[in-house]
Amino acid sequence: MKLYDTKRRKIVEIIAQTPGVLKIYACGPTVYRDAHVGNMRTFLLTDLIKRLAQYQGLKVELIQNITDVGHMADDAGLGGVDEGQADTEDRILVQAGKESIDALTIARKYEESFHKDLALLNIQPATQYPRASESIELMIELIAKLIAKNHAYVSQDGSVLFDAKSFPTYGQISGNKLDELKPGYRFVGKEDSNKKFHADWALWKKSSESRTQLTWQTPWGVGYPGWHIECSAMSLKFLGNKIDIHTGGIDLRFPHHEDERAQSNAASETEVVNHWIHGEHLLFEGRKMSKSSGNVLLVSDVVQKNLDPLAIRLSLMEHRYRSQMDLTWNSINASHKTLNRLREKMQIWSNKEGKIDENYLKQFESALDEDLDTNKGLQILRTLEKDESVSEGNKYQTILKFDEILGLNLTATPENKKEITLTKEIETLLAQRVIARNEKNWQKSDEIRDQLAQLGVGVKDSNNGQEVTPL
Repeated sequence: MKLYDTKRRKIVEIIAQTPGVLKIYACGPTVYRDAHVGNMRTFLLTDLIKRLAQYQGLKVELIQNITDVGHMADDAGLGGVDEGQADTEDRILVQAGKESIDALTIARKYEESFHKDLALLNIQPATQYPRASESIELMIELIAKLIAKNHAYVSQDGSVLFDAKSFPTYGQISGNKLDELKPGYRFVGKEDSNKKFHADWALWKKSSESRTQLTWQTPWGVGYPGWHIECSAMSLKFLGNKIDIHTGGIDLRFPHHEDERAQSNAASETEVVNHWIHGEHLLFEGRKMSKSSGNVLLVSDVVQKNLDPLAIRLSLMEHRYRSQMDLTWNSINASHKTLNRLREKMQIWSNKEGKIDENYLKQFESALDEDLDTNKGLQILRTLEKDESVSEGNKYQTILKFDEILGLNLTATPENKKEITLTKEIETLLAQRVIARNEKNWQKSDEIRDQLAQLGVGVKDSNNGQEVTPL
C-alpha cells in the first residue's frame, strides 16, 4: 500500500512497524451536531485504508476519538488560550444552551447519530472510540510530563501552555515556521501577557466561574482541556508511541495536527506518528459546506429522498481522496442507479459457476495500492462488467472480491426487487415456452412471453436457458 504522506510531501510505501499489525489513529467528530458528508468523506478515507490493510492480511488497530469537550466554537481561537472567547463558546456548551439540555446529553445524542451514519455508509467500526470527557486523567498526566520536560508552563491566569519554541521541528506537517507566525496570523493568537510567545497554545484552560459544566479539578485549578492535547493523550494511551498512520481532514493539518505532533513527540522523545494522511475538502453543489450558507448535506438528507446512502460512498470514491471534489444531487442520483444496476447483475450472475479473473483482480489491486486510486478501481469494475469475454460467473466472483475494499454491498437486493412466486400457471407457461423455442415456434414463444409479462414476470434468454426476472 502506498499513500501520500503530508509530512514527507510524497507518496510512500506503508510498512507496519509492528509485524502484522497496522496502527491507525483517526481524528473523530466533535459531537455537537450531525456530521455532514464532508466529514464522512474523511471517515471513509480511514475505512478504505483499513479495508485495504485487512485485504492484504494485516490486523488493524484503529482508534477514533470522540471530542465531547474542549473544541472552541471560534476556530480562530484554536492556537491560543481563550483569545477573547467566553468559556461558553465550547461547541458542546453552545449547542447544549440552544437545545436546553445538559452538555453530555447533547454529546451522547450526536455521538449516537455519528455511529448510525457510519453504519449507513458501511464504514467499519473502530477498535475503540475513547471519549475526551472520559480521558481527563490521561491529559493531566501528559500535561504534567510536558511541564516536567520544560515543554509547557503555567501562565499567570492559571492555564497551562505549550512552549512552541521548545519544539524545534514545529511546522514539518504544514510547512508553517514559528518565526513567520506573526500575532493575529490565521489560527495563531494575538499578543497575550500570559504567553511567553504568541504562538504558544493552551493545553489546559482555567475556567471562569460562569462555566458550570465540563470542568475538572487539576493541580493547576479548575478548568478544561485544550482540543489538541486530547488527541495526544488518547493516541498515546491506546496505540503507544509507534503509530503507523494518523488520518484527518486537510483542515486539521494546521494547527491541530501540528500541535498534536509537537505534544506527543515532546512527551515521548520520539517521532510518534510515522505517516500523516489527509483527505481533501468536499464541495456540495459548487460551494463549501457551511451551516451559515445553508449548504450542509447530511447522510439523513439522502435517506429522506429514498436514495441508498451507499450512493454517497460510491460518489465519493469516484474521486481520489486527496483531490477536492464537488458532490451534487445529480451525482448521488446517478450512483444510486449504478448501485441498483450492479446489484441486479450480481443477482443474476450469482447463479453461475465461476472463479476470480486474476487479470482484472491484479489491475484493481494495483489501482488501490497506488495511493487509493478508487476512481481507477471503479473504472476497472465497469470495464469488467461490460467485458463479454469474461463469463458471468467469473464476473460475479471477481466483483465480489473488489467489494471487500469498496464496501458497496453489491450482493444486496436491488431497489424495488420483487420476489417471484412461481405459481402453477407461471411454471406451466415457462415450460410451454421452452417447448415452443425448441420447436423454433417463435410466434408462440413471444405470445407466452407476453402472457408472463401480464403476470409480472420477465423472461430473458441466454446460453444458459431462460431466466426470469420480476417486472
